[in-house]
Amino acid sequence: MLTIDGVGKTFFPGSVNERRALTDLDLRLDEGDFVTVIGSNGAGKSTLLNAIAGRIGVDTGRIDIDGTTVNRLPEHRRARYVGRVFQDPMAGTAPDLTIEQNLSLALLRGERRGLGRGVTKKRRERFVEELRSLELGLEDRLKAKVGLLSGGQRQALSLLMAGFTRPRILLLDEHTAALDPQRAALVTSLTGSIVAQGGLTTLMVTHNMQQAIALGNRLIMMHEGRIVFEADDAAKRKLTVEALMAEFGKVKGASFDDRAMLG
Repeated sequence: MLTIDGVGKTFFPGSVNERRALTDLDLRLDEGDFVTVIGSNGAGKSTLLNAIAGRIGVDTGRIDIDGTTVNRLPEHRRARYVGRVFQDPMAGTAPDLTIEQNLSLALLRGERRGLGRGVTKKRRERFVEELRSLELGLEDRLKAKVGLLSGGQRQALSLLMAGFTRPRILLLDEHTAALDPQRAALVTSLTGSIVAQGGLTTLMVTHNMQQAIALGNRLIMMHEGRIVFEADDAAKRKLTVEALMAEFGKVKGASFDDRAMLG
């Protein structure tokens, strides 16, 4: 479903600020894979997601989504293949639009249709059913503006919207990091449910090692733009935070400056 072959990305090349973010990176996700990604700050995790989504271009290599090479496709053209939830709960929704209008936009992602055609009786019935699965009472607030929701509610809504059209690849970029522990636990649980129910191929960046172990069937560790450790499903089932810390400690130059990784 996703093939990354020899991808490299350098920011500000030839300047004093030159920074190599990705180096000859290879990664393959089969359909239904749920891969969690950990690594210290600056490891290239978010750059990887941005490259897949088309937010940034790559210097070398090829990115294929479901057999289609997307290197030359701009971000809006990749929207039909990619769903994404960001770290900031404010980033994935339109605060001045209602819940049902946001859901309509998500449903019509990648299609040239107006908002007025998006909110229909049939779709509204579907929205109620989908929102009920979140168990947050949002199915009774379709006309409420999203800007009035809490951070956890908005992130749960963003997650639902991202998976609404069964994207070829779902990208989760530290999507629980800005939430308090209780709401983070809720969104983490919803993530597992939505991915499993939809059979979504998912790549999730997280700073939280416990979360990285608990979710998904594969885990990768990045450092300085490279994948330095991988665990398949069988190995992942045996992983502990302590074991991951030990693997991280083997990487030259890696540090535990971000204590959230130990959560």
